[in-house]
Amino acid sequence: MQSALSPLVVSCGDPAGIGPEIVARLVGAAGLPRFVWLGDPAHLPVGTRWAQVAHPRDALTLPADVLPVLPVPFAAPAQPGRPDPANAPGIIAAIAQGVALVQQGHAAGLVTCPINKKALKDGAGFAFPGHTEFLAHLAGGCDVVMMLACEALRVVPATIHIPLRDVPGALTGPGLEQVIRITHAGLKRDFGLNTPRIAVAGLNPHAGEGGAMGREEITLIAPVLERLRAEGFDLSGPLPADTMFHPAARARYDAAVCMYHDQALIPIKAIDFAGGVNVTLGLPFVRTSPDHGTAYDIAGKGLADPSSLRAALIMAAAMAARRAA
Repeated sequence: MQSALSPLVVSCGDPAGIGPEIVARLVGAAGLPRFVWLGDPAHLPVGTRWAQVAHPRDALTLPADVLPVLPVPFAAPAQPGRPDPANAPGIIAAIAQGVALVQQGHAAGLVTCPINKKALKDGAGFAFPGHTEFLAHLAGGCDVVMMLACEALRVVPATIHIPLRDVPGALTGPGLEQVIRITHAGLKRDFGLNTPRIAVAGLNPHAGEGGAMGREEITLIAPVLERLRAEGFDLSGPLPADTMFHPAARARYDAAVCMYHDQALIPIKAIDFAGGVNVTLGLPFVRTSPDHGTAYDIAGKGLADPSSLRAALIMAAAMAARRAA
């Protein structure tokens, strides 16, 4: 069983991105849970205080201003802003090792730094759309959803990385029901909400306006909500997305399920661009990530903001403590 006292593990992500430098900037920062970095120490910024450890628990014996490192071998040096496909196997290995450590109970949760899917595909034939799908595979093929969370808002997109024109065809009643069920269970297990309130957006402008602007709300979304309400779910919707995210509206729910990527991500990034966290719900272990990419354009320039990684660490520790309790 995972212990809430165990350190977290942080996978390095693409070393050509900002992952190594935002980790280094948090070494010794106050108010953070203990964590171990999985990666090649040669990729850390010059001057980073680090020490090799053999096991995550060894991190608890180090001073807070020393980064514990479980080394992962990489094939090539890291050049900021220039992803190298030769390093793809190392990036993948760090993620897999992090999952194994959490599944074995040696770490409380996994925090993943950003990856570049194309570089992984080019260098290692990576067959997954992203972290989320790879983690679900490593967990045995469980059903998962992506949540983006900050203090003011939690959002879950029912469809993710597909063209907007494909969204109506990708939405199905069973698929939407599964997203809502996983979200509901995650809010209870990982966020400590005994009776989660979930708001569900419509697909069309004005939630279809009674069918005048589309009928998906009537034929697809509303029947799912009615079925789940009959089971006791506290659901509102389908709601017009343009009136769901002002402060008074947000006070009426604990999470919003949206129909497509930008419908969910635009409001949370407008509200808290630096502090958002990517959470994978439905996994048998805790996983969070900064809500940003590799940021190759600023990598190695000292401009990267570690706020999202900081928030991801704090959220992962809180989730792990709730699961352990």
